[in-house]
Amino acid sequence: MDRRFHFISGLPRSGSTMTAAVLRQNPEFHAAMSGPIAGLFEGMIAQVSAGSEMASMVSYEQRRRLLKGLFENYYADLDARVVFDTNRSWTAKFAAILTVFPDAKVICLVRDVAWIMDSMERQYRKNPFENTRVFANPQQRATVYSRLEALGGPNSLVGFPWNALKEACYADYADRLMLVDYDLLVRRPRDVFRAIYEFIDEPWFEHDFEAVEYDAPEFDTQLGMDGLHRVHKIVAPRDRATILPPDLFRRYSSMSFWRHMDDSKVARLIPSVPQRTTAHEG
Repeated sequence: MDRRFHFISGLPRSGSTMTAAVLRQNPEFHAAMSGPIAGLFEGMIAQVSAGSEMASMVSYEQRRRLLKGLFENYYADLDARVVFDTNRSWTAKFAAILTVFPDAKVICLVRDVAWIMDSMERQYRKNPFENTRVFANPQQRATVYSRLEALGGPNSLVGFPWNALKEACYADYADRLMLVDYDLLVRRPRDVFRAIYEFIDEPWFEHDFEAVEYDAPEFDTQLGMDGLHRVHKIVAPRDRATILPPDLFRRYSSMSFWRHMDDSKVARLIPSVPQRTTAHEG
């Protein structure tokens, strides 16, 4: 099968799982939540890079074939003609994945960072009897201030993909990148997905935005955050007030750099709707 590979990346709590759940309605597509390939990809590169005793035995072209084979073998049992692999670290590996798959596109979900933090804090409070693995120690999970500070660290759940996305948006190959804002995605899903199909050059498939299904209870239980990857059946806005203190909300909202992005070659930017201190559940 002549299979095409694309990627879903971007920020957490911004609709990547919902996007995958919608795309997989198309029988020619496969998409899911974040999987293990990105870690395997990085590990394979480490085994053949400088510092490894095997590095001199593996040529550049062999490395490329090995990495391509990783995808082809992992997804070998699927009938899908188009595969979307999801991982927030793909934007940090942008040059490598485009070398392996020159025709690939990367769809990145974004959301006002204050609402990402709000969503994570809300999820944390839903599981008050779990010391979730999202936080490394009692000091990190002590208060909303320490929790958000930990999440925003450069190698943490929100800070790392934020840094990786910003790097990718200003890279030479940003023309292979599409940004989709969560707020517009839940308000106008059909328009957004039509733009996605156009971006990846695939014929339109009529999706049902009132019958979306995805859940990963075993994975979420291991993480100590039940429902983290559960999506609403109907794609629609669900307004709510923030639970964050006002100073934290203002601080993190200012990090939404894509609203004022200059000198970027990003191929498509689907912007957000005007922001208030209420937003949509997710």
